[in-house]
Amino acid sequence: MKQQGWRRVVKGICDRVVALCLLILVSPLWVWIVVWIRRDSPGPALYRQTRAGLAGKPFTIYKFRSMVQNADAVTRERLAALTDLTDFVFQEPDDPRITRSGRFLRRTSMDELPQLLNIVKGDLSLVGPRPEVAEIVEKYTPEQRRRLCVQQGVTGWAQVNGRSELTLSATLRYDLEYVERWSLLFDLRILWRTVRVVWTGRGAY
Repeated sequence: MKQQGWRRVVKGICDRVVALCLLILVSPLWVWIVVWIRRDSPGPALYRQTRAGLAGKPFTIYKFRSMVQNADAVTRERLAALTDLTDFVFQEPDDPRITRSGRFLRRTSMDELPQLLNIVKGDLSLVGPRPEVAEIVEKYTPEQRRRLCVQQGVTGWAQVNGRSELTLSATLRYDLEYVERWSLLFDLRILWRTVRVVWTGRGAY
């Protein structure tokens, strides 16, 4: 595994420095987003969920809430009935649970901004496979579990190759390719492509 030793240390330092700088820059924007979410629909502005991080270790991920309260109940029902990861898709373009503010936040990826806190805490990296919920991780094959061998990230190789348009199995293939190809230069390439993808809003809903 390449993501070890000095490479992992450098990646961790760069992650935290960039995340701290971005937190300072976007802090005024956070106030506006929080006010908009609270006015748009009942419930807290910050959404918390348990995800599987490096080596499957659970942690609490932060996002700006983009759905109505208790929207997770529907997702849990779908996950409980899930037997095949092949064609499962988490997000659908016309999901009625998504709020008005949530549609904008998702299209611009602003709902992910609180994950800068996860990076500072060491839960996430800027780049890596997106962390999944335990119900999905429990269904991984031994080969698919290899995606947990690297630090999970805010953006990744799958996200710049389709985002929400990808099925879960397609996302896993991109994640495993990332594990094999990982380098600091590859991370920079993904970050550059992330800027382009976010700018166009392709595959975000």
